[in-house]
Amino acid sequence: MSIRELREIGLEEMADSEIAAFLGSQGVGVLGLPAEGAPYLVPMSFGYDGGDNLYFTFILGERSRKEELSEAAESSRFLVYNAKSLFTWQSVLLSGTVEPVPEEEWEAVEDTMENAWHPDLLDSADLSRGVRVFRFHIDERVGIKHTGLPPGFEEED
Repeated sequence: MSIRELREIGLEEMADSEIAAFLGSQGVGVLGLPAEGAPYLVPMSFGYDGGDNLYFTFILGERSRKEELSEAAESSRFLVYNAKSLFTWQSVLLSGTVEPVPEEEWEAVEDTMENAWHPDLLDSADLSRGVRVFRFHIDERVGIKHTGLPPGFEEED
């Protein structure tokens, strides 16, 4: 179905303020990086600065494909979604660039990472190369949502 057809049954586009509120309330999404053959997709926890940037912490082993692809990518995408039910969900697709944050700036973005979710398993991961912080600078944002039953299915008072 097209976006136009979905609008007819209740899909709504999110305003910039709704997108910002949604990103600020979430902590995990999917980073899409260009790679040979097919995009490289990886779930990532993130912090949002309330403006045009997300922040990721990369835990690095001997080799990190996401680090290599992030540094090589001219552009990338990030998808954040929340599906509470069949008729209540939100989705935000961001396009932008990923770049490493210099270590001397890490402390300044520490508070931004407060809502970033990460599994406990990562606390015991092999940190042979440590961690690096990356910034996703948002160039474009699109948000859609559905917050109720389709027209014709609402409960009568």
